Formats: sequence, C-alpha cells, structure tokens
Amino acid sequence: MNKIMGARTSFRNINTYANRGMSLEADLKASNDYYLANDIAVIYKKPTPITISKVNYPSRADAVIKEGYFRTPSTTDYNGIYKGKYIDFEAKETKLKTSFPLNNIHPHQIIHLKKIYKHGGIGFLIVRFTVINKTFLLPIETLSNFLDESTRKSIPLSYFEKYGYIIKDKYNPRVDYLNVIDKLYFGGNV
Repeated sequence: MNKIMGARTSFRNINTYANRGMSLEADLKASNDYYLANDIAVIYKKPTPITISKVNYPSRADAVIKEGYFRTPSTTDYNGIYKGKYIDFEAKETKLKTSFPLNNIHPHQIIHLKKIYKHGGIGFLIVRFTVINKTFLLPIETLSNFLDESTRKSIPLSYFEKYGYIIKDKYNPRVDYLNVIDKLYFGGNV
C-alpha cells in the first residue's frame, strides 16, 4: 500500500502544463535552462551586486555573513547571447489586471536597455499579468515610444495587447520568448 501511495504522491508532484503555478522568475529559469541544455542560447539571470560588510568567522568552514548591503543598482535581470546577438532584458510581474506600474522598472534599467539597443543588441521587457495569466514581450523601442509620448504612471494592458507581443504558455520552454525574438529580429512573422 505504501508503494502505491508513494507512486501517487510522486505523480502529483510532476510538473504539468496545466498546473504550472510558478512565478515568472522560475519559469524563465526553466526556459533558460532548456535553451542552454538544447544548445539554443546562453542566457543567465545576473546576480544582484551585494557588498558584505560583516562576517563572523568561528572557523573557515563555519563563516557566516552577518551584514551586507546592495552596492550600486543592478542593470537588468537577464543577459546572454542568441544567434550571435547580445540579449538583455528585465522581467516583471504585476497582480494588476489592467496596467503595469512604471515604478516597477527603474530609470537606470530603461537607460541601460536603450544603450543595448543603440549598440546593436536586443533589449526588451517581459511583463506577466498574473491575475489574467498573460505574458508579454515589449521591445525597448516600443517602451521608449510609450515613455516619450505619454505622461501616464503605468502602461495599460491595451498598450501591451496592441504594441507588445504575447508569449504563449508552453510546456517546454515554459516562457518561449526566443520565439518572439526570432520573429522580430530574425525574419519570422509576428
């Protein structure tokens, strides 16, 4: 009986397409792992720069970080290379149903993405509206246009639907943003 129950429990823990329930960050990690394992792209989440200011060293093996702080603001969350092009992007989630607050992305991140684009790289924003379960890719060029033309403090969902690109849910890779990148920058149809 225990073996049967164990099998059922294990079966329930299998990640299924219908019941993912994961955060955007976890989905992107799984997607990037898939891209790397299948030799499609090399894209990583950048570590947050932290300065350690106090460490307790009872012994080398038992060193414990007691205090630290964030150094300079980080640029964006992810970077890497795909088909010979540098890719850099920020990923955000919102629980709002109708808009994405601009205070969720920092001005230095927008400036960074604009520089990536200016120098021939691919820069973009991925935004997931968690309540309605929609994920969009917004190229930096499109985000810049919105910022130049609007005084709003948020980007309406309708703007994402009109000018962004939906990233359809898949089993593997979970967030196939490179499919959109292929269509936008490598000659496919959007």
